[in-house]
Amino acid sequence: MSIDRREFLAQSGACAAHLALAAGMMPAALRNAWAHTPNSAIVAREPFGNLERVADGVWALISTPLKGDQTTVANGGIISGRNGVLAIEGFQTPEGATWLAGKARQLTGKWPTHVALTHYHADHASGVSGYFTDSDHPKVESTSRTIQLVLEKKPDDPRTGALKDAVVLSATDSTLLDIGGRGVRVIPRSGHTESDISLELDEPSVVFCGDLFWNGMFPNFVDAVPTQLNASVRAIRRAKDTIYVPGHGAVGRASDYDRYVAMLGEVEQAARRALVAGMTAAEAGNAFTLPPSLGEWTLFSKQFFPRAFDAWFKELK
Repeated sequence: MSIDRREFLAQSGACAAHLALAAGMMPAALRNAWAHTPNSAIVAREPFGNLERVADGVWALISTPLKGDQTTVANGGIISGRNGVLAIEGFQTPEGATWLAGKARQLTGKWPTHVALTHYHADHASGVSGYFTDSDHPKVESTSRTIQLVLEKKPDDPRTGALKDAVVLSATDSTLLDIGGRGVRVIPRSGHTESDISLELDEPSVVFCGDLFWNGMFPNFVDAVPTQLNASVRAIRRAKDTIYVPGHGAVGRASDYDRYVAMLGEVEQAARRALVAGMTAAEAGNAFTLPPSLGEWTLFSKQFFPRAFDAWFKELK
């Protein structure tokens, strides 16, 4: 589904607009390669993304919006149990949610019984009504603040009406979602927004990180509280071998995740130095570059750095 660029930017919210701006500046070869994950089996391929089997009964939708199709924009996924199926994220459009639900039925025999939203940004939540049909009414689960923020942003939008009967998750304690022989821990976090969650499996070890992790991509700090973001990102990291599904970018392993942690550390150190030096956030961001030791970042663009420095300056001051 391709929509008008102006309409997309107006509807999409912070993260999707961030991606749309990057797409125009990014070489075509990188736009096509940024979500490549050679170690995962692709079970479905669409212009807007690839559905990859990352473990037994676990699939990750890796969206590829930089190719021009914004049906989903954000990553998401499917987790299957004996008695239920959890779909992760509501996506940019209802068509994206309906597509993922259809794939869940093909792969598991069930339409999603549960839907989880990792945070309120439009590319993760606006299409949630696509999971609902005349006969299918999954439980939508998220924190009260996420639900409140979605409804505040689009109170009369039929795409978000499904959230009015959502199941409210604890904002302070983890919730165990039992879908039959498989428990998914839903853990409240913060940093990318004031109300994030991660969805975590212990065996196999898989974490759906939402936008707390952007793999190989410089993240959007528009609603970030940087110290909380850094703390949440570090808390998600596991000692054992783990598959990390980011909010944007390819499926990651430990080395990818650690590179992201190191990148956030570089931004923090630079922001602290710049503040002491009396620079403005814009000056510091425009002067900032990531060290070559961190490798190439697919959405590397200096215009995204001032936003990160602005978030740091607001908190440090």
